[in-house]
Amino acid sequence: MALDQINVDDWELDEHGQPRPPEEDKEMSFIDHLEELRWHVLKALIAVALAGVVLFIFKEWYFRHILFGTNYDDFPSYEFFCWLSGELGTGDALCMTGPNVKIQATQFGEQFITAVKMSFVGGFVIAFPYVFYQIWSFVRPGLYKEEQQATRGVIFICSLLFFIGIAFGYFVIAPFGTNFLMGFEVGGAVNQPTMGSLISFMVMFTLPAALIFELPVLIHFLARFGLVTAESMRQYRKHSFIGILVLASVLTPPDVVTQVLIAVPLYFLYEISVFVAKRAEKKYQADLE
Repeated sequence: MALDQINVDDWELDEHGQPRPPEEDKEMSFIDHLEELRWHVLKALIAVALAGVVLFIFKEWYFRHILFGTNYDDFPSYEFFCWLSGELGTGDALCMTGPNVKIQATQFGEQFITAVKMSFVGGFVIAFPYVFYQIWSFVRPGLYKEEQQATRGVIFICSLLFFIGIAFGYFVIAPFGTNFLMGFEVGGAVNQPTMGSLISFMVMFTLPAALIFELPVLIHFLARFGLVTAESMRQYRKHSFIGILVLASVLTPPDVVTQVLIAVPLYFLYEISVFVAKRAEKKYQADLE
């Protein structure tokens, strides 16, 4: 193609002030992609490791007030729910205290191994926005322009919902679950939990809640590309409500007040997802026109 047929005004200038043709885009090889992925994963692991080291340094506070927090009376949710119970006129239905039991370590080296493992689990939670940023930085260049526009702000939104879900599981689900499981006795057995079992349930109470709270983001992507519609979500609203009640009954003790307390935020999350689907659906229809 002749030079006069090309808009050289859009070209960058070299060190001599002469127009420099743009380099043609070169597709990255499979090895190049692996190398780029390796660096993103390495950066994410470094962030998790740094946060984990900090938690390990403050492991006494971390275990006493975070991982074992629901075992003690000074857990903040206990006082709040007792106050809420009075405001709702339900007496002492929501009043709780910590089990205050001694937590056992029954295996050799269990405390050290658990401290290291949970420091890095907590480090992942703290570093989640940066970890997600690294993952997204690797995925984003492979998307089409309209797909990149549809996912604008996804790092902030996913991180915010992740932390809201963690907080909901930790401050709402965990205290009810701990009290119910520690108070349930059968055959005269005495509950004397090991640190591993207590921590496993704390993880079960929090991380699944964090994933559940990502529902609006998932619905946004599905609706943005025409896989889910707001109308279909409204059509199955009753089924979803039943599913939420079942989930609330699994996560909480068999108490109606407690189940409603868990189910209401989850149902509110579903309604938000319907609203998100409606907005994303409009953008999908606009792209088709």
